[in-house]
Formats: sequence, C-alpha cells, structure tokens
Amino acid sequence: MNKTLLAGIILVFPTVMAAQSAIDAFSISQSDLRGSARFMSMGGAFTALGGDISTLNQNPAGIGVFRSSDISVTLDINAMNTKTDALGEAESMSKTKFNCNNFGYVGVIRLNSETMPFFNWGASYSRTASFDRYYRGNLGNLATSYTNLVADYTTRDIAAGYYSPNDLWGGDDYDPYMSSAAPWSTILMYNAYSINPVAENSGTFTGLYDYDKTSAMGSFDVEERGYIDEYSINLGGNIFNTVYWGIGFGITDIEFKQFAYYGESLHDANVSYGSSYTHGNGTLGLENYKRIYGSGFNFKAGLIFKPVNEFRLGIAVHTPTYYNLSYEGQAAAEYDFTSPDYSDGGVRGTAYTAPDEFDFKAHTPWRLMVGAAGVIGGRAIISADYEFRGYSSMKIQDWHGNDYRDINSDIETYYQGVNILRLGAEYRLTPSFSIRAGYSYESSPVKSGILDPAASEANYIYTSGPDDTETQPSYTFDRSTQYITAGLGYRYKSVYLDLAYVHRYRQSDYHAFTDYVDTENYAVHAPSSKLTDHNNSVVLTFGVKF
Repeated sequence: MNKTLLAGIILVFPTVMAAQSAIDAFSISQSDLRGSARFMSMGGAFTALGGDISTLNQNPAGIGVFRSSDISVTLDINAMNTKTDALGEAESMSKTKFNCNNFGYVGVIRLNSETMPFFNWGASYSRTASFDRYYRGNLGNLATSYTNLVADYTTRDIAAGYYSPNDLWGGDDYDPYMSSAAPWSTILMYNAYSINPVAENSGTFTGLYDYDKTSAMGSFDVEERGYIDEYSINLGGNIFNTVYWGIGFGITDIEFKQFAYYGESLHDANVSYGSSYTHGNGTLGLENYKRIYGSGFNFKAGLIFKPVNEFRLGIAVHTPTYYNLSYEGQAAAEYDFTSPDYSDGGVRGTAYTAPDEFDFKAHTPWRLMVGAAGVIGGRAIISADYEFRGYSSMKIQDWHGNDYRDINSDIETYYQGVNILRLGAEYRLTPSFSIRAGYSYESSPVKSGILDPAASEANYIYTSGPDDTETQPSYTFDRSTQYITAGLGYRYKSVYLDLAYVHRYRQSDYHAFTDYVDTENYAVHAPSSKLTDHNNSVVLTFGVKF
C-alpha cells in the first residue's frame, strides 16, 4: 500500500466537494477511558466522587470537593494489539506508544463562609481519545467482488439518466471527477478497467467477478492514527459542605487519519477487452487516504450531593462538542489484468481520483451520567456510574450550518444510544498505601439489525458522502467495549504517586464494502472480518497538593 504516495499528492489540487459520511461522524465522536492513574484504576467511576483532576472532563462538580490546591501529570505506555479473523484465517498486529495522557491544576480559594466555604477553579489538558489502530488480514475465497457492486449501481444510475457512459472516461482535457455527475467510485473503477460495458455503447456494466466461473481472494490493510485532545477550564464550589457544584468549558483539538487498502486477486474474471470484456486473470488494489482535523468546544455542568459523610450522589451533563472541521482525501486503484485475448499480454497501471478537500461542521452526542459512591469503615470506597450517549443524535452540516439530511438520516438508521456502566473500588491498606480495582462496560453503538442482518437482507451502508466523492468502501462497526483495571496509590505528606493497569477489550466487524441488492434482486453479502482489540496500558500519575 503506497501510503506516502497518497498522502503526498493529496495537497496538490484542492477541490470543494463534500465526502463525509455517518461512519466518519461516529469516528470523531468517540472517547476512551482516560485520565489520571487513580481515575483509570477505578474504572472511571468518579461521577459521585470528585476530588481528582480527571473530573474536569467528567463531572465538573468534582472540582468542588478539593480542599487544597493540586497539580499533577499523567504518563502512560499503551501496548495495542488487534487480531483479525476472517473465515478462520487469523492475523495479529501490534504497536506500542508513549503518551502524556493528562496534566492539570486546581486552585482552591478559601472564602471563610459557612454557606460556601470554598470556591475552586481548575485547568487541564487530557487526551480523551486515541484513534491509533493497525489491522490487516486475508478474506479467503470471495463470493463476489467490489467491482460488481459498482457495476450494478452504475447500470442502475445510467438507466435512470443520471449520467451516460461517455461521462466516465478521463482523457485529454476532460476531467470526469469535476465535470460529470457520476459517483467517484464509478469513475475510478471505470478508469481502472475494473467495470466494463457488456457490449460497445452499452449502458449495462459488469464487474470483474463472473458468478459462474471466477474464483478470487481478498485482503485488507488499514492503519488509523489520531487523537482528540481537550483543554478544560472549570469553576466550582460547595454549599454547606453538602452540595458540590461545577461548570466547565472544553476546547477540543482533533485529528483522524486513515490509510485503507482493499485488494482482490481474481482467476477467470471479466477483464476489459476493447469496448466490452473477455475472460482472464488479474489483481485490483484500492487505496484510500483520508484526514479529518479541526477544533470544537463543549460545555459541562454537574452536581454532587453528600447527605451524609458515608454516601454521595452525582449527576453531570455534557453538551455536544460543536466542531469546525476540514477533510482531505484521495484514492488510487492499481490494476494488472492478463488474458489470452490481449495482443500485448496485459493491461496494467494506476488510476487516481481527483483530490478532495472541503470544510464542514459536526455535532457529537449529548452525554448524561449519574453515579453513587459510598464509604465503608473510613477505609474503603465503592462507586458506580451509569452514562448514556445518544449516538443517533450526531449531526453533520455544511460549512454554512445547513444539515446534510441524507447523512443525518443514515446516522439515525445505523446508530443508537450507548449504555455505559462503570464500577470502582479503593481500599486504604495504611494511611499511605491504597489498592484499587475497576470495570467498565460499553454497549454497541450500532443497531442490532445493522450489525447482524438476516441472510435474506442486505443493509446498504453509505460511505460515499452526500456528493458521492468518497471512494473508500470499507467500514468498521464496533460491538461492545470492556475495561478491566487495577492500581496502587501512595501518599506521603503533600506528594502522591498513583499507578494503574488498564486492559481494554473491544470487538468490531470490518466490512470490505457494503452488502447490497444486485440487479436481479438478490441480497449480496460483502466479505468481512472480526476484529478484536486487546490494549494494555500502564499509567503513572505524579502530583502535589499544597
């Protein structure tokens, strides 16, 4: 996969199209279990606890619990491993990264008032999400081809009069990407000799896969990189040491990059021959690059109630993050076809799309969380959180704030609200040493009917954007995510040191392209693979109270 080639040429010729999809909207709306070592070792169950720098990104009321100023920094080492499994063919990819996960400061102002004894403020930096993931694998024997999907829908579009076959070929001074109404996937596959008319001047096209003759193998290689960083400013305090309140403002910085390759190797396929097709062998490799980057802002508010010293209740709400974003992307298709009918032995080369660059707006989901925590015997803490994220409420808009109705409709069709449960416990062995443990479960953001369609059904998942300019057919749907955590804490006078181990287990489904209904009204299921992430992190926080 020539990642350097695509990443380099993407900046040469900017355009003004639009290519984001519901899949992209979810990609930029995710967040991880991240924060201080104490926060992570207790599974992030701090909605009712507070008193930790990480609560600036969770429940702002937690800042009101502080009784002294605090400064801390958190570092982590993250070992990532992703296993793919398609038809029994398993492959694992690993990567290790070092990060500064979190740092911040909380200032405490004593008011000498019985009503509100403290007014606190704080500022922090947190890496709230990491997109780093690398996976690849083989898809075994294919029962269809991506080109057949493109050919069938090209045939339907031409029959509907959206464009003509003459609009597809690029040459001389004609650029079909900028001058025609055809989807960029159709143009790319046509110029890569991978969809062909059944006869000269025909509006009916065929893909490479002949269902009566062809045998084929598939493979994929995907690398994702990027992050969401949040800079938070919070204000808070308490009333009669019973009600703790807080409000927060967050500024986010985001970058998401993806290099995706999907390849097919075919025997006895429908390869190009003049103005129609013949039979032969060949390979097709589709490479896609995309980058989404920009900034946004959000607001948070929360309360913690402490009716008695041994029990607390917490509630917090987060507005969507309102993003101003930029997109850039490009695709290339490498092809190599041979046939006894070719006088020169083969047709080979590389076809490129035009570069795609534009600006847009996005809104992530609202978030609501509630929690309860109890103190047992003055030495143990048990806490539990529930959080709801309404992923079906994500929105994509153009730069002027107008909704992309089709994309937002896709979001409502594919995604649903997520339920998150977090549990945490801490036990103080001595005045200086503590042990901790936690667990977190997050349900799938994808509707069950989309995740697991019946054999007779085909859910068409749109990845091409509102103007059909995105050519990456592959996508990933997450299933459940779980965290198992543990940690240690040490306190000496005003200095503290916390250590955490965090294991994340996530299951996902990779789809090489969408399922679809062919021209004969049969449901065609695309090749897919199971993905399993096992991420292990060691997290260290050093802090001082004063």
